Amino acid sequence: MKLTFIGPAALAKDGGVDYPALLDNKPLLCHFSYEVLEDIDTEQIQGDALDIFNRHQFALLSLAEQKIMNGAVMAREIHIYSNDLSPG
Repeated sequence: MKLTFIGPAALAKDGGVDYPALLDNKPLLCHFSYEVLEDIDTEQIQGDALDIFNRHQFALLSLAEQKIMNGAVMAREIHIYSNDLSPG
């Protein structure tokens, strides 16, 4: 399984962030909910989604990578929510 995050981050329709990737050289959309952005940066309540994403990009993409490796890809998309921040 080969995963490449290609970006760039873009504001999603629901206020979260979409980040394009390639999984085995096929397009994969990584969607980060606004709630996970708020929960990863508790100092920034109601902050700018792209700004929060950019400050925590490494941690958020690591979450996405773990979820992808665990087989959570559905229809060439992966969705990262607040509960993905919790271990287990």
